[in-house]
Amino acid sequence: MTQVTVTESAQVYLKSLLDKQDVDGIGVRLFVSQPGTTYAETCLAYCRPGEEKRDDERLQLESFVAYLDQPSLPYLDEAIVDYVADKLGGQLTIKAPKAKQPTVAFEGPLETQIVSILTTEVNPSLASHGGEVRLIRLEDDVAILQFGGGCQGCSAVDMTLKDGVQRTLMERIPELKGVRDVTDHSQRDNAYYR
Repeated sequence: MTQVTVTESAQVYLKSLLDKQDVDGIGVRLFVSQPGTTYAETCLAYCRPGEEKRDDERLQLESFVAYLDQPSLPYLDEAIVDYVADKLGGQLTIKAPKAKQPTVAFEGPLETQIVSILTTEVNPSLASHGGEVRLIRLEDDVAILQFGGGCQGCSAVDMTLKDGVQRTLMERIPELKGVRDVTDHSQRDNAYYR
């Protein structure tokens, strides 16, 4: 079970917001957008009856239900939702320490080496274009990668993959047999170069 803490002050505040919606059975839904990347954001939204998903984890709170998005569960673990009142009204905060961490369970040193190189060498340079790349899995010593942010749908992604990411990984890890991109590049909304 995912450990998410919703403080008493946050529950009172959220309940007051939910009451204003005037919808019986309304709750909230917690999810992480772009999980496991430097662009990860923990989000909270209204969840009207019927909007919850079948595989959501249900967190019953004192006066409402919080639905935890199933794909976000590893990233939401140990999250804290809090509300602090101040002179201007107050602020709701969500701290999810695992939101930006890659959570793929790697079994061997090859995966660990790939993640380390992507994190420390490749992604810092892609970040200048608002992009990032992460390891999805390893298949027969071929790294299966997914691009995100400004790299997704970018017209220069083939050059980035071959001349940058692949070359760096293959030079640094001789056991690696290849690199494959599984990103859906038809989604071009945030592409750095269109």
